Amino acid sequence: MESTLRLSAAKPVVFTLCLLPFAWLIYAAFNDLLGANPAEALIRSTGDWTLRMLCVVLAVTPLRQWLQAPSLARFRRMLGLFVFFYAALHLLCYAWLDMGFEFDELLRDIAKRPFILVGFLAFVLLAALAVTSPKRILKAMGARRWQMLHRAIYLIAGLALLHFFWMRAGKNNFDEVMVYAAIIGVLLGARIWKKLRGRVGKQAA
Repeated sequence: MESTLRLSAAKPVVFTLCLLPFAWLIYAAFNDLLGANPAEALIRSTGDWTLRMLCVVLAVTPLRQWLQAPSLARFRRMLGLFVFFYAALHLLCYAWLDMGFEFDELLRDIAKRPFILVGFLAFVLLAALAVTSPKRILKAMGARRWQMLHRAIYLIAGLALLHFFWMRAGKNNFDEVMVYAAIIGVLLGARIWKKLRGRVGKQAA
């Protein structure tokens, strides 16, 4: 696996795979495949893919350790930018298809509906991570401050889950929420367990 991940073609392949959901949504929109409510389908689908890409990003470090494949780290920045890409599409679809780009109404909607406010806060944090992702920004900020900022991915995961939970609460449908919560819980739990083991090892030494 490690040799495959190091291939020059690996990044273009991953990039293409990450774009496939977007390509399908474009195709479906132009071919009337989104069901009776295309606007809702686009808003929901882009939100779902944001969560899925977030799970993929959170899985990079645990998988790198479990599979002993350090080259997985090469893809983390690109995958993180795809989280932002699908989140931006989700916000765009909401602002356009649901609010008609009426920004006064949009701001009032964000302020009065908690699940939209939580989702918007997650997007703002994602935007901060996307803007600071280039290596030159890392050098300018310093590794310590950059790492502290990028730990916001854990807060983003919590906000995204809360946004999804509140959105589904209106229809009392929590099955998918529980699936995403379990996946993110396992991935974050693996990180916490590794840190705790590291501290115990240091104390024992």
